Amino acid sequence: MRIRSPSLVELHAFLGVARHGNFHRAADELCVTQAAVSRAVARLEKHLGVQLLDRAASGVRLTPAGADLRRQVEGPVAALEAAAGQVRALPEALRLRLSVVPSLGNLWLMPRLEDFRHRHPEIDIEFRQYHHDEDFTRADVDLWVALKARAGKHWPRQVAAQYLIGREIVAVCAPALAQGIDGVDALLNLPLLYHSNYRDNWALWADSVGGQLPPHWRGTGFDLVMNLIEAARAGMGVAVVQRCMVQAELRNRPPGHPRARQRQHRAGLLPVPSARDRRLPRGGGFLALGP
Repeated sequence: MRIRSPSLVELHAFLGVARHGNFHRAADELCVTQAAVSRAVARLEKHLGVQLLDRAASGVRLTPAGADLRRQVEGPVAALEAAAGQVRALPEALRLRLSVVPSLGNLWLMPRLEDFRHRHPEIDIEFRQYHHDEDFTRADVDLWVALKARAGKHWPRQVAAQYLIGREIVAVCAPALAQGIDGVDALLNLPLLYHSNYRDNWALWADSVGGQLPPHWRGTGFDLVMNLIEAARAGMGVAVVQRCMVQAELRNRPPGHPRARQRQHRAGLLPVPSARDRRLPRGGGFLALGP
């Protein structure tokens, strides 16, 4: 199809002169020279075969044809400018789409998010739903923060992973319960709380402090770290959790709160760079994953 419409450069020049009634002010608005505006309007008149402006010493006025053209094109040209501005407003390179383990997102990431926004105001963050059975092939996520794969499970070849946080574990309980604890053995005989998928973290913690779990010990398991911490805060028992999840509370530890006893454990957090096929550390943690 043959294109009959004039160029946007010529239409912008014409509309600028129509708004201001003056070539000089139109040139200032468009950030070009007055001669460039004059030439663009002249090309437009030649292209359409009609005179659009009456030029006089007192100023510039629209001819009937010019007034009719302005009515027809001013709205569409403004709409094109608005559409172009909206497309450029969120460049893909400055938008980060995250999928994060819920407990880590609420307890560790959210308190740090405002500082990140302050440091990087040019980056827009969008959160996507986290899937426990994630295969890391979704096109709507740029970066995942997920649990380290268990032994025998490997990340897909299209993603790479890097440790982020979460290898340190600590035993915590409510201040009232802490007042009755006299040594590690006494602590290990209290009701023990744990994450359902990482019950053996209690054995790791006990070994690191020279303690011994009671034979055939029993406790209460939780499938969410948020619930595990809340149970400990409510006085249900002593919980072993990742230090990063309770870091703020330990930093402001009230009198009577047990000292943090920590050790490397087999579940945690890791970040994913864009490089592919990178081998992961043998230890546990959370990972950040990306293509």
